[in-house]
Amino acid sequence: MSFTIAIIGRPNVGKSTLFNRLVGQKLALVDDLPGVTRDRREGEARLGDLEFTIIDTAGLDEGAKGSLTARMQEQTETAIAQADALFFVIDARVGLTPSDRAFADFARKANKPVLLVANKSEGKHGDAGAMEAFALGLGDPIQVSAEHGEGMGELYDELAKLMPEPVHEDETEDDDAPLTEEEAATRPIRVAIVGRPNAGKSTLINHLLGEERLLTSPEAGTTRDSIAVEINWKGRDFRVFDTAGLRRRSRIEEKLEKLSVADALRAVRFAEVVVLMMDTQNRFEEQDLRIADLIEREGRALVLAVNKWDLMETKGGGAISGLRRDADHLLPQVKGVPIVAVSGLMGEGIDRLMQAIQDAYAVWNRRVSTSALNRWFEHAVQANPPPAVSGRRLKLNYITQNKARPPSFVLFCSRADAVPQSYLRYLTNSMRESFDLPGTPVRITLREKANPFAHKRKRPS
Repeated sequence: MSFTIAIIGRPNVGKSTLFNRLVGQKLALVDDLPGVTRDRREGEARLGDLEFTIIDTAGLDEGAKGSLTARMQEQTETAIAQADALFFVIDARVGLTPSDRAFADFARKANKPVLLVANKSEGKHGDAGAMEAFALGLGDPIQVSAEHGEGMGELYDELAKLMPEPVHEDETEDDDAPLTEEEAATRPIRVAIVGRPNAGKSTLINHLLGEERLLTSPEAGTTRDSIAVEINWKGRDFRVFDTAGLRRRSRIEEKLEKLSVADALRAVRFAEVVVLMMDTQNRFEEQDLRIADLIEREGRALVLAVNKWDLMETKGGGAISGLRRDADHLLPQVKGVPIVAVSGLMGEGIDRLMQAIQDAYAVWNRRVSTSALNRWFEHAVQANPPPAVSGRRLKLNYITQNKARPPSFVLFCSRADAVPQSYLRYLTNSMRESFDLPGTPVRITLREKANPFAHKRKRPS
């Protein structure tokens, strides 16, 4: 049985640092600037032999109804409702503030078990603030330093009293057991949604979920962390990552935005399929092309989504054909990449997008038999032989697929360093067409075949 804990408290008390400590990796962005966390983030946490789900939340703060601050608080209230217990975090160095006292009342009204965590208690300066925390009436404060890992034993002792009895190991499934083909076909597809700021990434995911799970705003840069959500679409499971908008590097000045961009790039590397969202009014801008090239270099399956299609005056087949032509012309390295017109706000094109993601995932996992591959290879080389280099003919022997995800091939030849890139592009495009590999990255590695007569060469006298 899963046990869920929400970390709550005012801004900048170290909630995300504690979250990262418990999940064992730096998933949540951390900065000295208050209010870094906006959406709630979930992770699988471990403390000793205790395993539980932890939810990092935005700092509790007051704001006008409908404002971004108020909607951040609504996200926190949702996390509290989902939780079985709460970690109420205060800053022991600062001591109690009026906000701490107000939100202690808020925590009591939640009618959930509350552990009072006095963070930043390292050294003498934290003792006084921790002592003040007795006045909140939430029990004895647990003095910890999330940054340095101090006080985790005391936190373990108190948390163990709240946790249900652990399930015996022989009753649990073996997570390390190899996946069958059927399990691999039904496991959640990891999808990252990326794009420039304000392209509508969070709005699209909210529509998929059917709830306002992620904060949205007309202001660019609302999303900071890469937030993962679970989605089931017509019986297929997806793990979808919403990411911060990616601007040109020259325009990124603030440290916080640099952290957000790094987090988005990690999500791309972790994903299997990446959806690049573009604004229909400003599609295929230079930054969009850069992001698409990055995704191809990382070897991820790519789907292009042109968002805000409801704002287009001229729609229909002609407009879609124009998108197809633009994509193939501007992104020749992923020729045939799926492109879908959508409206995250109105829900247009969502079925087509989810189907395109599944199709791209299938292509990304595709394997080609060696016999079929070499029949194609022989025909491709006969139709367009490799050029001679320095008066010597290049000899291409045979090709084999060494792995999928993405489809990767090894080409054995006589002089690997002399094969021109233009000829490799010809082989890649021919392979895409022959084996139906649209859009996915295709890797061809050159390897020189060993010369069986090399050891018989005459030695110099």
